[in-house]
Amino acid sequence: MFIAILDFRTAAAERDAALAQLDSEGEQVRAMPGNLAYRIYASRADESEITVVHEWADQESFTRYLGSDSFARSGEVLRPMMTAAPVSRRFHADLLETVG
Repeated sequence: MFIAILDFRTAAAERDAALAQLDSEGEQVRAMPGNLAYRIYASRADESEITVVHEWADQESFTRYLGSDSFARSGEVLRPMMTAAPVSRRFHADLLETVG
């Protein structure tokens, strides 16, 4: 499994627009081959912080996402809103179990 966690900041007044952009791409991202999860979080402690968590079957699937129209569209909208450089942490992970 491949996990990517993206953290970025916007002006507080622009956070809702940034979240809307991410939400608008969600269905398309989740439908991409290899996508296991796409979750968007707005910080409760700081009204300028947004986190996106991606789970992919493998790094190749994530790489295809990075080359997708969906990723490009979001970048065009989100980058001008960002107040600092985004930080993306990427991990290879082994699922030990799912408890439900």
